[in-house]
Amino acid sequence: MIHEDTIKLLKECDAGIKMGVNSIDEVLPDVKSERLKAYLIKCKSEHEKLGAEMESLLNEYHDEGKNPNPIASGMSFLKTNIKMMMDKSDETIADLMTDGCNMGVKSLNKYLNEYKAAEEKVKDITKRLINLEEKLAIDVRSYL
Repeated sequence: MIHEDTIKLLKECDAGIKMGVNSIDEVLPDVKSERLKAYLIKCKSEHEKLGAEMESLLNEYHDEGKNPNPIASGMSFLKTNIKMMMDKSDETIADLMTDGCNMGVKSLNKYLNEYKAAEEKVKDITKRLINLEEKLAIDVRSYL
């Protein structure tokens, strides 16, 4: 059970990291504020570092990871592009990032509860990812 829960939690974190990086990449070209851009670039970099840790652990378990759910990715892409077509402001970007972070935090906590038998090092990475998402949501509040 430990092995199975560990791999499942790793896969969900892997998908979440990919979704987060993709979301930041989508909006980054339209960011006007240098401070907001710096928050997003730093967050993306931290996601990529955690992604590398995840990838290393997935390799140890001989697993390829998981891509984000295509439906969730498609819905996110549509929401982002529709909102950005209507208003390419930093406020819109902050709103989109806050929604994404909140969804990520909710999902990751759900998976932490669901895969209780996962190894502690994987739970720790998951908690670090949750903290990263929570921090970005706080950092962008002044743009809402």
